[in-house]
Amino acid sequence: MSANTCAPNRVLVGDITYLPIADGTNMYLARAIDCFSRKLVGFAIADHMCTELVEEALENASHLRGGLDGSIFHSDHGSVYTSSQFQATCRRLGVTQSMGAVGTSADNSLAESF
Repeated sequence: MSANTCAPNRVLVGDITYLPIADGTNMYLARAIDCFSRKLVGFAIADHMCTELVEEALENASHLRGGLDGSIFHSDHGSVYTSSQFQATCRRLGVTQSMGAVGTSADNSLAESF
């Protein structure tokens, strides 16, 4: 992704990781990573992969960073990120959504390699 990452909070990337649990079930980790510092700035863990999971991760990043107004949040085209509910959360936080090409993870490699 070619975006201005010369300062903190300008560009964040996100993704969801499956965390296998000993009993055979999964937990899900949604994360928001700052491209400037490459640090995890927001996350949420749940036993579901619903829109609320990624909303919580982005809201936690906003809280930790004192707001994200004017930031870009880059993700894949997963249904939780394309949902109208998540789009509304981004608008409320002043975040512009960005998504990579369908079917490729190369342009979201920072989030994918977490």
